Amino acid sequence: MKYKDPFVWIPLAVSLAVIGGMLLGDLFSGKPYIVDYDRKLNTIFNLIADDYVDTVTVNDLVENAIPKILTELDPHTTYIPAKDLTAVNDELEGSFSGIGISFAIIEDTMRVTQVIPGGPSERAGLLAGDRIISIDDSTFVGPGLNQIDVRDKHLKGKKNTIVKLGIKRDGNSELRSFDVIRGDVPLKSVDIAYMVNKETGYIKVNKFGRTTYDEFLSSLILLKSEGANKYIIDLRGNAGGYMETAILMANEFLPQNRLIVFTKGREKRNDSEVWSDGNGSFQNDEIIVLLDEFSASASEIFAGAIQDNDRGLIIGRRSFGKGLVQRQIVLPDSSAIRMTISRYYTPSGRCIQKDYKHGEDKYNQELLDRYSHGELYSQDSIRIDTTQIFTTVSGRKVYGGGGIIPDIFVPNDTSGISSYYMKVANAGLIQKFAYKYADKNRAELTGSKDYMHMLQLLPSDQALLNDFVYYASRNGVPARWYYINISSKLITLQLKALIGQYIFGDDAFYPILNQDDNNIVAAIEAFKKHKAAFPILPENENGKNSR
Repeated sequence: MKYKDPFVWIPLAVSLAVIGGMLLGDLFSGKPYIVDYDRKLNTIFNLIADDYVDTVTVNDLVENAIPKILTELDPHTTYIPAKDLTAVNDELEGSFSGIGISFAIIEDTMRVTQVIPGGPSERAGLLAGDRIISIDDSTFVGPGLNQIDVRDKHLKGKKNTIVKLGIKRDGNSELRSFDVIRGDVPLKSVDIAYMVNKETGYIKVNKFGRTTYDEFLSSLILLKSEGANKYIIDLRGNAGGYMETAILMANEFLPQNRLIVFTKGREKRNDSEVWSDGNGSFQNDEIIVLLDEFSASASEIFAGAIQDNDRGLIIGRRSFGKGLVQRQIVLPDSSAIRMTISRYYTPSGRCIQKDYKHGEDKYNQELLDRYSHGELYSQDSIRIDTTQIFTTVSGRKVYGGGGIIPDIFVPNDTSGISSYYMKVANAGLIQKFAYKYADKNRAELTGSKDYMHMLQLLPSDQALLNDFVYYASRNGVPARWYYINISSKLITLQLKALIGQYIFGDDAFYPILNQDDNNIVAAIEAFKKHKAAFPILPENENGKNSR
């Protein structure tokens, strides 16, 4: 890919002045105050420190003030305190230091739901189904256990340090001791890649991190080896990440000299254009991208490049609408600011950033407004800004001003939702029953060669539902069969998917759950009906598609 005017990011002079220059000098030395814009905050904080009626910690004031100052800019310029920076960056860097398990708190006990392959816990001998009773000789059983606190304060930690776990296994009362040496634990960006039929591969991407492109390309190659020539790329719920990752992924599908994205900032040095280099390995394969209202940022860059180049179809619901580019600047105290330095534009020239001029509260309420307006359920309720009309390379109309509007709308699926379902779901009973069933039958189910074989070992849907209803009634949700019958298909599908996850991980969870996914059904139908929507369009006379 070719970059014009490479990114050169501006320094954060004002913020550094605020932090670095604080509390310097004696304001009451008898000299006149020097108050100008770059010293005004320093003056205020010094006055508070010296003369305010109550004792205050100025550092706390600074930490609280910075986020409020930044909200005056835009919703995506944010402050990251030093204590949170490592965790925030780990999400996108692709790994963290820990013990490598997934766990859930069920009946006041931590239960291992998955041991990450190749991680420290697998090497130490932990198994799915183990109950964690103690950590470093302190008991961790009983009400009040907080999953996030346990994870962040006790299981994560410095690489090569040891955490001692007390484990009970297979209903045995004996407490086994395991010394787990913390190490690098990979954070997957690609949840699953599998064949939904003989020629269609499905890939679910949960973020655009440092390792995402490598994971994505490996998934494409794997599916190609299994016969795929069509791909469903699921970006629903994907809030984005690195722009560069989205660019690399889009490049795999585009012929040479197709515009992928361009940016414009206040300063010319923040302007750029990125074009495809023609080296993508999947230029002749069909592609559909799934979006929803939580798909944002890099997800929208990828989808916009595919849609505007008429390279594939977008299916689902209107995306979030984030068209601002941030740069992270680490401050001297190891905190950081992610500051917006430009807007990005899809190849047709549209900026899909939704309006943020009416304040943070209104901006954060926008998704709720979509729900209230009916947009999640009716295509006719999508609010289209007809003043921002653009065209794809083949002349199709697309719109700017707040997210990417899908080519094929699929409403939010509420079938099977009843008052009974809401009660058992909110109480976590579906997950708890699935775990207990998987744990009780683990020896038999783990003998399955794959999740399809495992499903054959489960009881009938009605028998599984009856067992669950009995379990729920013993845990505070009485049986009401009129509403249970409304939700029976949804409940049994989720039970089977969760049982599969507790036995085979995400390799079972998504294929089972996706069997009843309207978006995937729509994508498979679209491949049959809309092949003309996947052309490799000719270049213009300048050798490039124009915007």
